[in-house]
Amino acid sequence: MFAQGIVDYEPRRHDRHQRLEELRTGDGRPLPTHLKAVACRELDLLELLNKQIDVVKAERNALLAAERAAASARVAMLLELKGVGPGFAGALWSEGLFRHFDNRRQIAAYAGLAPTPWQSGSIAHEQGVSKAGNPRLRATLVELAWLWPRHQPASELSRWFYERVSRNGGRLKKPMIVALARKLLVALWKYVTAGVLIEGAATNSV
Repeated sequence: MFAQGIVDYEPRRHDRHQRLEELRTGDGRPLPTHLKAVACRELDLLELLNKQIDVVKAERNALLAAERAAASARVAMLLELKGVGPGFAGALWSEGLFRHFDNRRQIAAYAGLAPTPWQSGSIAHEQGVSKAGNPRLRATLVELAWLWPRHQPASELSRWFYERVSRNGGRLKKPMIVALARKLLVALWKYVTAGVLIEGAATNSV
C-alpha cells in the first residue's frame, strides 16, 4: 500500500473492507486488481486470527473465573478458623497456599521454614530454619503462630506447643514458635487442599 502512495489505510478497523474498495493510489488511480486480491487474502487471514484470539480469550476468562471461584472458596475456608482474619487469610493464600506442592517438605521450604540439617562426623543436628523461602509468608506464619495458642487453645498444635515449652521450663519459646509456624503451615495446606481440619481446631460456625 505504501509503495502505491497509500498511507492512511488501517486493516484492523471495522470498516476495512469498505475502505479497501474506496482506496486510491497516490496519483488517484483505483487500487490495482492484483494488489486488492492480495489485500483481501490478508484481511481474511487477519479475521481468522481475530476469531481464534477471541476463542482463546474466552477460554482464558473462563479459567480465570474458575480460579477466582476456587480461591474465594479456599479463602473462605481459612476464614472459618477462629483467629484467622481477612488479613491472615489473604496473605496465606496469595503468598503460598494458592501454589501446588507435592508434600509438606516442599511447602515448608517455600516458606523458608524447613529445618537445615548439619553434620560433622558422627554428630548431626538441625541448625534451625533455612530462611531461604518467601519472607512474607514466613513472617505471616510466625505472627499467626504467636496468636494461635490464644485463639485455638484446644487444638492439637497448641497442646503440642504448650507441652514443648513446659518441657523446656518455659524457655526457648521463640524456636518453638517457629516450629509451630512450620506445623501450622503444613496443617493449613492440608486443610485448604484436602479439607482436613486441624484436630481440635475451633471454627466460627461452632
